[in-house]
Amino acid sequence: MTRGKKKAENYEQLNRFAIQEGASLFGVAETSAVKDKVHSLSPKALQGLDRVIAIGFHLSDRVMEDIIDGPTKLYFFHYQRVNVLLDELALKVTHFIQSRGWHALPIPASQILDWEEQLAHLSHKHVAQKAGLGWIGRNNLLVTSQFGSRQRLVTVLTSMPLKMDEPLAWGCGDCRACIPSCPSQSIKERPEDFDHLGCYQQIKALVKAAGISQNICGLCVKACREKGEKK
Repeated sequence: MTRGKKKAENYEQLNRFAIQEGASLFGVAETSAVKDKVHSLSPKALQGLDRVIAIGFHLSDRVMEDIIDGPTKLYFFHYQRVNVLLDELALKVTHFIQSRGWHALPIPASQILDWEEQLAHLSHKHVAQKAGLGWIGRNNLLVTSQFGSRQRLVTVLTSMPLKMDEPLAWGCGDCRACIPSCPSQSIKERPEDFDHLGCYQQIKALVKAAGISQNICGLCVKACREKGEKK
């Protein structure tokens, strides 16, 4: 078997396994393509891990529809449980890879290192973008053709030979549904102009009003998919 065919076979087996275990989205990119989005991992931990696997889970549309003026307790619970599921998926994928003699490094779905800068160990959304799952929308989140922004993500880095996916073109077009959904007006015409600090300050106010302990909002996530359903 040629090296290219082996990469494709590994990809198909791993993709099928992830989907069977509950993943909604799966893609692979080259680690070097996201090296500037890695914030806390040591060179030793990353050594030889030249592929990044992006895994996504489609959030419940009905949970998102329950969001009106800010995050709900239902969304809070759903968000937490999806993160747990994604971490379990990453562990299962890690076991799949390691049992076949390769190395894997699972990255937590939601372990924030700096809330004001919105930094984690690495940027799951940028990994997913490079892995062909979607693009970075005006709301500064991953947008996919299947689910809009209604997905959560996790990443596994690996040395397993895998074929790679191609990034998609930016797909928001003339859709601006997320812009009026944001109470702090943090969402701008261009994704690169997104107001991170304004978003963070608004989230703090919303979660306090909702009586929950997780920094979440959900308003632009809901709006993104709503627009997609009308297309």
